Amino acid sequence: MTQIAIVVYPGFTALDFIGPYEVLHRLPDAEVRFVWHEPGPITADSGVLIVGATHSFAETPTPDVILVPGGMTTIEHARDEMLLDWVRSVHRTATWTTSVCSGSVILAAAGLLDGKRAASHWAALSMLKGLGAKPVGDERVVHEGQIVTSAGVSAGIDLALWLAGQIGGEHRHQLVPRRQRPGVVHGQEPVGVPVEGQPEVRAPGDDRHALARGGELRRNVAADRACADDCDVHRAIRTHPSGNNVDLTLIFVPQ
Repeated sequence: MTQIAIVVYPGFTALDFIGPYEVLHRLPDAEVRFVWHEPGPITADSGVLIVGATHSFAETPTPDVILVPGGMTTIEHARDEMLLDWVRSVHRTATWTTSVCSGSVILAAAGLLDGKRAASHWAALSMLKGLGAKPVGDERVVHEGQIVTSAGVSAGIDLALWLAGQIGGEHRHQLVPRRQRPGVVHGQEPVGVPVEGQPEVRAPGDDRHALARGGELRRNVAADRACADDCDVHRAIRTHPSGNNVDLTLIFVPQ
């Protein structure tokens, strides 16, 4: 079993951990824990979303993977000695210690990034430098030994996809790139526009063409047919240097 500990602290940014969570919790034999000082409700930076911490630091002494998200209160929590002590301790036995966005500031405050290259939100790069790290502003994911840091928000999904490959192995997942036609958003074909060699995709009701023009309802027929009911599909889109969208469809194949 792979135990994945995601730190949730008051003021975290939800997208920084929800994206990675949606990828990682579907790994075979994965156990995901949301950790904080004590179990209980934790409010995100929006002041509205509340996520439950499932376990305390004391209950989670040896996770295999640590993920620290960013948030508007990162600087405050970078002075939390209980959090920093836990990060230092679990890092010694963890396979991967990771962060998304300004979460790398917490890793740096714990002394884990001394002299190491690290990514973060662009606004936090100067803080990383002040804490002894070598800030990287032009890479989405930076890999330094067992430490992996990523830039803001959506880069966390890139990090999670990479981790999924490291944890699950090539025999447990496939990362399938597929070039898309110019103008196709999120690597999916618009409703009402047939995929080559596939029947037209129809939306419910009579307003399907209006939906197609608005681009609000889209579906990837090819991925649906390839997977059928035998696998879970997760998709991330990166912009290729050529300017074309590249659809990276992560397919977990049951064994």
